[in-house]
Amino acid sequence: MKKVLMIILGLSGLGLSAQKKWSLRECVDYATEHNLQVIQNQYSKQIQDVNLKIAQNSYLPSVSANLGNNVSFGQASLGTGSIRNDVFRNNANVAADILVYNNGRLEKTIRKTQFDVEASQYDIETIKNDISLQIAQQYLTTLLNKEIVKIAQSATENAKKQFDRAKITTEVGTTAQTIVAEAEAAWAREKQNLKTAEINVGRSLFALAQLLQLQDYKNFDVENVEIGEQLSPQLISVDEVLNTAYESQPQIKAAESRIKSAEAQTEVTKTSFWPTLTASVGIGSFYNNLLNTNNVGNEFFYVNERSFFGQYKDNFGQQGGLSLNIPIFNKGITRLQVEQSKINENIAKNSLDQQKQAVRQNVQKAQFDVDANYEVYLAAVEAEKSTKLAMDFADKSYAAGRGTIYDLNIARNNYANAQGSVEQAKYNYLFSLKLLNFYAGIPLSL
Repeated sequence: MKKVLMIILGLSGLGLSAQKKWSLRECVDYATEHNLQVIQNQYSKQIQDVNLKIAQNSYLPSVSANLGNNVSFGQASLGTGSIRNDVFRNNANVAADILVYNNGRLEKTIRKTQFDVEASQYDIETIKNDISLQIAQQYLTTLLNKEIVKIAQSATENAKKQFDRAKITTEVGTTAQTIVAEAEAAWAREKQNLKTAEINVGRSLFALAQLLQLQDYKNFDVENVEIGEQLSPQLISVDEVLNTAYESQPQIKAAESRIKSAEAQTEVTKTSFWPTLTASVGIGSFYNNLLNTNNVGNEFFYVNERSFFGQYKDNFGQQGGLSLNIPIFNKGITRLQVEQSKINENIAKNSLDQQKQAVRQNVQKAQFDVDANYEVYLAAVEAEKSTKLAMDFADKSYAAGRGTIYDLNIARNNYANAQGSVEQAKYNYLFSLKLLNFYAGIPLSL
């Protein structure tokens, strides 16, 4: 039993120590769900949702109840004299009123608020898109740094092999001691480069964890995605991407919704020129009690005061009415408010033009970067092939005794730099292509 328990605990420990590696999709989904900017905009949309409910509830009547108690003591005038008048009064009533007509103000207010809700939702999508692009760029930067670590590891291993070979040849006397010293120095430089590359991986992972707003960034890592060596040029035209972006990008849709909201607000403001017809109904009753006597009347005719519920029954009444409010002159404020609304319409239309301009510039820049980065990638691949060939020749020359270790180290450094340039160009091209595809409506993925 103890052995079984120890095995279970051991397996549990292995499961806990296994480090989760995040995919790009997981990073994007997590960030768009937990990012504080997204949450802030979600609160703003909730406010707009409540505003819409308030506007919709404006169709309902307003109902209020009133209950009053009043007591007075002292003399009351009666002809040329006065009498004692100590009175307790109680009254209760319920009233309701509803807007009957104001040139569709309620309907127009609801429509205006619906556009505000739409714009708030698009604002959330805009923030999510911005965060997704930041994460995609940092994710690819992390993958690039990991590739550079592989290049540095290979260079370090080759430098170690060169040092071991130089050490043997020096011991048997075929090479000078300086060869061993130079080989050891080259090995030390490659180990330093490897350490720097590993630190850069940690730095990029930390930056990505910060974007995700993770507290436990030390155990954070991403999946090792294999990027194909052969990259193909993109064939989508800028016009095609722009047409899709104009129709799908949330910042443009938000601007369009705000134009509709501003136009609807103008219509709402214009209703102040029209009369307002309000209907009202109510019921109520009251109770009076002379505190200094139980009788009501004069010296010739007395009546005993009715009980509380008896008076409420006798005094029960109903009322109804229609109220028409006709605007005549309010210092020209309504007309000025309409002018303000029209200015807000122009501001909203200008904002849409700005958003379209920004999207167009981003798409054009992405297209330029795609073309330029692809050309850089092709040039880097050719340079890598040439430096690889030069390194092979330098290695053979050194082994045959016709080249120096300095020439070999230079050739190897050139090849390592060329490999790094290929990876840099590859990931730059990949990100610019993903960005262009994103504007074309293609989701981010690897």
